[in-house]
Amino acid sequence: MALAGGKSTTRNRRGRSEETLVILMAMIPCIGFYVLFMGFPIVYALYLSFHRWSVIDEPVFVGINNYQRILTDDPVFFQSLQNTVIYALAAVLIGIILALSTALLINSLKRFVGLFRTVYFLPVVTSMVAAAVVWRWLYQSQFGFFNQVLSALGLSRIPWLDSPRYALMSVIIMMLWKGLGFNTVLFMAGLHGIPSTYKEAAVIDGANSLQILIHLTLPLLKPTLVFVLITGFIHTFQAFTEMYILTQGGPLRSTTTIVMYLYERAFDWFQMGYASAVAFILFIVIIALTLFQLRFSKTGWEY
Repeated sequence: MALAGGKSTTRNRRGRSEETLVILMAMIPCIGFYVLFMGFPIVYALYLSFHRWSVIDEPVFVGINNYQRILTDDPVFFQSLQNTVIYALAAVLIGIILALSTALLINSLKRFVGLFRTVYFLPVVTSMVAAAVVWRWLYQSQFGFFNQVLSALGLSRIPWLDSPRYALMSVIIMMLWKGLGFNTVLFMAGLHGIPSTYKEAAVIDGANSLQILIHLTLPLLKPTLVFVLITGFIHTFQAFTEMYILTQGGPLRSTTTIVMYLYERAFDWFQMGYASAVAFILFIVIIALTLFQLRFSKTGWEY
């Protein structure tokens, strides 16, 4: 009996080893893909950030000189950082308010919930390039739809994309429209995850709709809210396509973001080392912002 038990244990261990080997072999292509197309470029970009390299010449080691120049002698970088922060704060915070309001409204409906959810989600699956091209025509100063409406109402035309005063705001409006559906679906999922017994108990205790929203719904939506905040800031701090299509960073650099500035340094001026340093400063900013949000979003309770 003991011998049979030992053989059984050996077979089990051999079976687990073979299963582990199969899993590892199945993971090799995925790991290889990430190492080759993500890991190596990241490490090489870090290496380049300590060099001066213009593609046609050999890289020249300059230490932290690129970082020093960016942080002490590059006003365009700080302007692009300011534009990025304003864009991120407005797009994320206003977007959360709109998405949460929309989710609460749709969630209160008895019928056509799926229809409204689909309609709001359609802009999300639309190509960013296609959406930006359409909105560029809508914003056109002379014949754009928005200015045509303003003229019909007897109001003066607005240079949506041609004025530093309105350009960044115009891009933010487009991104609020583009991202509304995604955040709305996330908040709807969060609302459905809240046990109905909590609301029923609050109603029995005499709480009105506003009190339920403030003291029950919003606290229980905190995990969803934190997720939307973190992913929203990560996405908006890397804004490029919408700016490039709508404004090309202008006018007067009023819509130049960090990623646009990075692209300009790398592919217009061929300063690859300098652009790599900009990329890693952006990486540090995003990591610090994410850790800050995670640190101050912890709760001591769950449901």
